[in-house]
Amino acid sequence: MKICFPVQDNRGIESTVYNHFGSAPSFVVVNTATKEVSVINNQDLHHTHGGCNPMKALSGESVNAIVVGGIGAGALSRLNQWGITVYKAQGQTIKDNVALFEKSTLPVLTPQQCCGGHAEGCAHN
Repeated sequence: MKICFPVQDNRGIESTVYNHFGSAPSFVVVNTATKEVSVINNQDLHHTHGGCNPMKALSGESVNAIVVGGIGAGALSRLNQWGITVYKAQGQTIKDNVALFEKSTLPVLTPQQCCGGHAEGCAHN
């Protein structure tokens, strides 16, 4: 399974999960079967607020799941339509969250838990 994590700074599995999917400079992808780690630069970094195109951001790379600190409802909806489940990060690092994912303890994000806009106090900008 390929799990994608938005990050500010790429430090492999020791990277801290970033606060918001769309404004993350890059994504670290962990293949849980092979333990291979790869990086994708966000190709949609400078989108307008609410206009995130997740597949453009991921450069069309195929992933099975995404673990985020936060995400907008539009991006969540598009990812879910493509069969990608989005989970709420519970640990600080990718390594922590992979362990939690493998124990099936990461909660699936719902539209009610999404960012409603920067003016509403989201932790990202």
